[in-house]
Amino acid sequence: MSYGPNPWQQKHWDWRAAANFMLGGTGAGLLVATAMAVPSPRPAILLALVLIAAGLGAVWLEIGRKLRAIHVLFNPKTSWMTRESFAAVVLFALGLCALVLPPAWLVYACALAALAFVYCQARILRASKGIPAWRAPEVVPFILASALAEGACAALLFETAPVALLFAELTLLARLIGWYRFRAALRREHRAAALEEAGRILVLLGTIVPLVLIPAAYAAPQVAPLAAFAVVATGWWFKLTLVTRAAFNQGFALPHLPVRGAR
Repeated sequence: MSYGPNPWQQKHWDWRAAANFMLGGTGAGLLVATAMAVPSPRPAILLALVLIAAGLGAVWLEIGRKLRAIHVLFNPKTSWMTRESFAAVVLFALGLCALVLPPAWLVYACALAALAFVYCQARILRASKGIPAWRAPEVVPFILASALAEGACAALLFETAPVALLFAELTLLARLIGWYRFRAALRREHRAAALEEAGRILVLLGTIVPLVLIPAAYAAPQVAPLAAFAVVATGWWFKLTLVTRAAFNQGFALPHLPVRGAR
């Protein structure tokens, strides 16, 4: 028999922390998709940088003492937040260069930095061992796939050529597989209940509907923004739920209680 309190929901990260995963993930995915499928990259790069900056700014607003944000740079050996910050610095440097300089390799370098940035985000969740819904290894490929899917579909606002549509379809399927693997891992620990509703929305509105709309965009490009909205909105809702509503800690148990000996 176990003793101890039931798990309780963490209160340290709220919607502002979730916004970093939402906006930053989509922005990073958009940079990757831009390198893959957008021949005129500057507008897409600008939007991606704005999204990532807004996500990081939301996290900064969550800090009680704003000037202490500089401390995030001091622990690269142990902190995935520090590594995320370094990846962001490189990403913005390359992204700003790609906006003003012609070499095409800058766009690809920016995409690599974006992948590093979103990987660090995923590992931040994975490193939170006290939150069962975050610590599953499957959360890392799911967060990566979700960012790529959101970014690939956001790229349809700028380009609807066949390669862009195909990339969007493939990343959507990757996100779907990532969600089912993540859900299976959570179910093994009986931790999937808080994400079931968001997961159903992700599958129905965020995957099946866009997979119907995107092929239609081959003939009618004007439906592509609808697919982009469905994918991004459902991805953001899922991440908001993951960070704020599904973030119950492990709790603790006392299987052996101390017994005071008789005198």
